[in-house]
Formats: sequence, C-alpha cells, structure tokens
Amino acid sequence: MVVKPALFALFGLLTGSFLNVCILRVPAHKSVITAPSRCPDCGRRLHPLELIPLFSYIAQRGRCRGCGGKISAQYPVIEAANALLWVLAALRFGSVPQLILSCAALSALLGLAVIDGRTGEIPFGFTAFIGVCGVLNISVKLWVNLYFITVISYIIGFFAVSLPLYIVYSVTKRRAVGGGDIKLLAASGLFLGWKLVILGFFAACLTGTVTHLTRMKFAGAGRELRLGPYLALGLAFAMFFGDALIDRYIILI
Repeated sequence: MVVKPALFALFGLLTGSFLNVCILRVPAHKSVITAPSRCPDCGRRLHPLELIPLFSYIAQRGRCRGCGGKISAQYPVIEAANALLWVLAALRFGSVPQLILSCAALSALLGLAVIDGRTGEIPFGFTAFIGVCGVLNISVKLWVNLYFITVISYIIGFFAVSLPLYIVYSVTKRRAVGGGDIKLLAASGLFLGWKLVILGFFAACLTGTVTHLTRMKFAGAGRELRLGPYLALGLAFAMFFGDALIDRYIILI
C-alpha cells in the first residue's frame, strides 16, 4: 500500500522538475528539450547534481553554486505540489490507465495555472495535451466495454460548458471570457465528461469570484480576473471529489 504512493511521489517530483522547465520556457517560445538548464543570473550550465528535484534546492540552500544568486522558490514548490497531486491520484484512482492519465492531466493543469497567472494566457499546448488525455481515456473505455454509449458523456462534455461560453464570447466580442478558457473547458470536458466539467466550472467561478473580490477589497487588485488558475483548481477538485459529490446529491434528491 505504501509502495504505490511512494513511487508516484518520486515520479511526481521528476515530472514536476520538467514542468518547471515548461512553465519558464513555453511562454518565451523556447525549446523544453534541446536547450540545457542554466542559472538565470550567471548563465552557467547546471550540473546534473544541481538538477535533482527538491533535494538540490535544499542542499544548496536556494542559491546557485556558481554565482550565489538566489534560486526562485517556484522550483521546489512546483515539484512538491506535482508530487503531492500524483500521490493523491495514486490513493484515489484504482485503474492504472485512469491513474496515469489523471496524473498527466493534473500536471498540465498545474502548469497552465502558473503560466496563466503570470502572463494572462493559457498555452494551447497544455490544453491540447489534456485533450489528448481525453481521447486516450475514451479509447480505453471503448476497449474495455466496447459500448459507444459509455463515451457519450465525454463527447457531450466537450460542448457542455465550452459551447455556451463560446456564444458569450462571440456576443460580447471577447470581453466576457477568454478563448483559452473556452478551449481548456472543451478539452477538460472531453477528459472528465459533462457532469464533472460543469461541476469544475462552477467550483472555479465560485472560488475565483470570492477570491478576486476579496483581493480587490483588501489588496487593491484590478478588475481583470485571470480565470485559468481557478479553472485548474476547480477541474482538479471535480476530478478528485466530483463523482462522490454528485452521487451524494442524487441520493439526497
């Protein structure tokens, strides 16, 4: 029982390290594969021992070994957060294909949340990746039971939130909602199905509204709300707890 979460914690840390690279380089349109890792201050190429997720940061006390420049706390935070998500997924999902796809989608949500929070844009590559996870999820379900009826929920999910938002997007001439949000909800609906994507969307709207109004009142935040981080949080919440909440709601009514 302990081995599975421990393994996913390890792989989550490693994936989180790569996710950091994506978060920094994708908005800058730089390669996430070919370019070697370097210190952002002195430009020195980093030694493999300096790239061990989480532990290198702790061992170096958050400083570059060459110039002594401060290393951003983002690196260990993202690595630890991704590992935690993967451990929670290992404890939540029993099916191996669902577990692997869920971990992949959670990492993508984490990455796009940080990028959107910084730049105001959701990279299409992250959204497309979640969409691919959705297609693979549908393929697995078809392979297991061979009934197309079982995947209709996911096909409806593609349009359940994204289509109404696209109408709003068109009527308001892009002022009310962003195109990246719509694409993310379409891809996520393909992965989660219509019930969970609707739940995730409403959770995101509630969390985003309350949080942003609080920030506007007490922290002087502007009126612009970047919905991406809240969508990521709401969709992850739906992924972990949505089925149980919906089942309980059906029992109560």
